[in-house]
Amino acid sequence: MSIQKTIGDALAHLGWHQAMLDEISVLQNSGTWELVPLPFGKSVVGCKWVFAIKVGPKGTIDRLEARLVAKGYTHIFGLDYGDTFSQWQRWLLFAYS
Repeated sequence: MSIQKTIGDALAHLGWHQAMLDEISVLQNSGTWELVPLPFGKSVVGCKWVFAIKVGPKGTIDRLEARLVAKGYTHIFGLDYGDTFSQWQRWLLFAYS
């Protein structure tokens, strides 16, 4: 099993294709983005697929992972976006004495 280099190769493989469908489903269900008409004078912020093979503790393939990520180097704050989003949360630990 290898990490796919092109979208065509990924779509031809059943496992990678399913990983891509799962990612799109998660993004749609979480309300991460919505499709809207492109306002006049604005540019499209592109995206790309990033593929990874997740390996379990015994060295076997656990799952195939596909992530759709924005090309952040094309963003201009205040022009292309106003908010940032991260699904990671920082947990605070409290010590009680």
